Amino acid sequence: MDGVFARGFDRLGRAVEIGVASGSVISVAFPGSVGEDAGRDHPLFDRIDAYLGGASDHFDDVEVALTVPTDHRRVLEATRNVPYGETVSLDRVARMAGLDPDDDGDRGTARTALAGNPVPLFVPDHRVRDAPGGAPPDVAERLRKIESE
Repeated sequence: MDGVFARGFDRLGRAVEIGVASGSVISVAFPGSVGEDAGRDHPLFDRIDAYLGGASDHFDDVEVALTVPTDHRRVLEATRNVPYGETVSLDRVARMAGLDPDDDGDRGTARTALAGNPVPLFVPDHRVRDAPGGAPPDVAERLRKIESE
């Protein structure tokens, strides 16, 4: 089921829009409303709804396609391994990705990778407490709150 799909979620006060190509999620966005040209029905939306309602879902079985540089991919893949309900530091993610958190260049790589995350929620950058992520700050805060309840 390929295309762009969106559904509004009251618990976020926004829509979740996913782009899917060849069966893999390639983008996630959080627009204020559902676009007219977006499909409305995708199986992931029921899981997202349950997650936003407090169901523990790591989404680690969701196929994502990361078309990013290799060093960024390592950071995003490491972030995918942060367990539901936990938050970690940027330094920890850098180490998990094989980078040196004491090296300014490596820290910058990790920050840039997280800020450019094309699939927030499925690569849960909201679990990294001291770095920017692909989701808007209010969405990331809401996701952290949901996971801590």
